[in-house]
Amino acid sequence: MRVVLAGGGTAGHIEPALALADALRREDPGIGITCLGTERGLETRLVPARGYELALIPAVPLPRAITPRLLAVPGRLAGAINAAAGVLDRVEADVLVGFGGYVATPAYLGARRRHVPLVVHEANPRPGLANRLGARLTDHVFTGHPDAVLPHAEYIGIPLRREIAGIDRLSMGDKARAYFGLDTDRPTLLVFGGSQGARSLNRALLGAAPYLRQAGVQVLHVVGPKNTVEEPLPTGRGPQYVTLPYIDRMDLAYAAADFAVCRAGAMTCAELTAVGLPAAYVPLPHGNGEQKLNAMPIVQAGAGLMVDDADLTPDWVRDELVPVLADLERVAAMSDAAARMSRRDADVALARRVIEIVRAGRAGG
Repeated sequence: MRVVLAGGGTAGHIEPALALADALRREDPGIGITCLGTERGLETRLVPARGYELALIPAVPLPRAITPRLLAVPGRLAGAINAAAGVLDRVEADVLVGFGGYVATPAYLGARRRHVPLVVHEANPRPGLANRLGARLTDHVFTGHPDAVLPHAEYIGIPLRREIAGIDRLSMGDKARAYFGLDTDRPTLLVFGGSQGARSLNRALLGAAPYLRQAGVQVLHVVGPKNTVEEPLPTGRGPQYVTLPYIDRMDLAYAAADFAVCRAGAMTCAELTAVGLPAAYVPLPHGNGEQKLNAMPIVQAGAGLMVDDADLTPDWVRDELVPVLADLERVAAMSDAAARMSRRDADVALARRVIEIVRAGRAGG
């Protein structure tokens, strides 16, 4: 069986694709897997690091509105479709699984041209252009959010890495805190803003460092690879405030934490509920508002807080977050609520459905 995965550009598209790849290999180590991407995306680093073949096609970002740039799309898109179809031919693909993003559009159209079965997975509550197109070309559509609206859609959850979905946060807590040089017996707050960090989160939490320390809370803060810490942090005895540019062991970061402050991307929400980690979600203030929609069911279930980016200040941390962190029973209840929302086996479920779709196609062909 030969599977081609289209999920390039951002980690939100790539990580579910790689989680599915891992699950497919666990189901059948003989499955051949090729990932489609472009030279501009994170896939050039993430895919080879996970041991999978990466085939590059031209990048064709599609405008979200009718602009003069749209006039240049047809010719460039035709070239990308040809390139995607060429990859499908070369590997003799049995199925294409797409996760949206600018790699997916030519991949979907290339699969349609070659009569290759097509599977679409949409992580967000508001589907993007690529997956709205892909869902019209197939009956095999799966979503990571229960409120996503696409034709033929079935809610299945977001495929996650086993390192995340399978973690026992409570049993690994002491080991994880020691890994980051933190005390093993203090309440721990994890702060992160995605792969590049988030300056508004950095400003608010670094500014609130004295309040957190006074409350006895230690902090593990991922500031982002291009961001620097200019504010002086507390030193000497007492709760620590550890800043790092990047963490490649987010499983340990989750295990070390009792609570998080973060953005509300689909992957972030899925991972935090999978590990049962409550959070204060700060939706990205730009875009189409999907991050607020991602976090809303979690907040409504009592598994998190939500604060607008403009309202996130050191005073908010002092007045709203610190009292929650001091209430251990509330934090434990929020953790339980988060865990009850999780779909920890979406990778396995999607892998088995993909295998079924290929076998049904072969039997029918």
